[in-house]
Amino acid sequence: MADVSTHTASLRFLGYSDQGGRPHGIQIMVRNEHAYIGQGRFGGFSIVDVSNPRQPKPAGFVPTAPGTLNIHLQVHDDLLLVVDGANLFRVYGSWEAYYAQSMQGWSSAQLGQRGVDFMAGMRVYDVSKPAEPRQIGYLDIDGLGLHRIWYDGGRYAYASALLEGFTDHILLIIDMADPTHPREAGRWWVPGMWRAGGEVPSWSSGRVALHHALVADGIAYGSWRDGGLTIVDVHDPAHPQLLAHRNWRPPFGGGTHSALPLPDRGLLIEADEAVLEGCADGTKYVWVFDVREKSNPVSIATFPVPSEQDYCRAGGKFGPHNLHENRSGSFQSSEIIFVTYQNAGLRVFSIANPFRPEEIAAFVPTPPPDLTPSQPIASADVFVDQRGLVYLTDAACGLHILEFAH
Repeated sequence: MADVSTHTASLRFLGYSDQGGRPHGIQIMVRNEHAYIGQGRFGGFSIVDVSNPRQPKPAGFVPTAPGTLNIHLQVHDDLLLVVDGANLFRVYGSWEAYYAQSMQGWSSAQLGQRGVDFMAGMRVYDVSKPAEPRQIGYLDIDGLGLHRIWYDGGRYAYASALLEGFTDHILLIIDMADPTHPREAGRWWVPGMWRAGGEVPSWSSGRVALHHALVADGIAYGSWRDGGLTIVDVHDPAHPQLLAHRNWRPPFGGGTHSALPLPDRGLLIEADEAVLEGCADGTKYVWVFDVREKSNPVSIATFPVPSEQDYCRAGGKFGPHNLHENRSGSFQSSEIIFVTYQNAGLRVFSIANPFRPEEIAAFVPTPPPDLTPSQPIASADVFVDQRGLVYLTDAACGLHILEFAH
């Protein structure tokens, strides 16, 4: 493991886990000394005991239905929410095809005809016994399933959902008043996505689909891949109201993926995902927006791009993926931002001056020598706890636990 930290902070390696022989981790949540990790290739989610961060131990694996992905999940208190969605990677066969256009050519019936069996909806688990999730509820949807959820307690969860009649994933608001019977409370989409309603897209290329939205103070900040950023008032979940829509594709390459609102500073961090290997989709950036006026978000800076080596030629994808989300009960900061950067590992930035973001630390893992087949590093998601322990997942190379010092 290589520590390439600079300036005023450091990331120190503590421990590693291959997640019980299932190293393909995507989203991670940590609660009660256990990590819950959505799997990229195994159709389920893993549980890792991280009570000793130097010796994390696999503590379980919860499988799902064939043809279903559980790559994203959320934990708050003793509730774990897990997505069920059709494994569309199997259908499209390549990253280029998956990211190139909307899913409007597919329906649940068509996937069934091709022999793709899957579940579509959201599982609700009780994790009061951390290593023994107990399913207590399910939200069944009519369509191809969910991609990602935002839930940090309270009445509502917010999901990206591919529903029948829509060209791709839209915003679905879920009422969690009774976790054993979650139900739809509202929905919102970019005009042009409701195919069944006769809407016609205004865009001629790219994939316009909600990756997910983070919600702060009743405002949903949505990332729509090649459709850019939306700011939507969701105080009334049955009647969401668009406040602003910004898209910077073209001239930039699209892939808008992860938003992080910083309400106390009137700022928004937005990361564009690199989706193709070898920088084939161009350089992707992490943007800083001034959102003091919600109807007029203004881009004021981009984060510096890692440049200590030529990552475009290093194998795999180079560019942003996810951000630490400042969840309640985790490390929270409006100045220190953690970004997974795929083959460039984990990057930590200071936005003390939001007009001049600075990289303050970095960690680039080394692929485990016994990994078969050998895979390039693909740092996927990051969770930072209140002690400054950093849990870094990889789409191919397992879980790394680090210690952040500043």
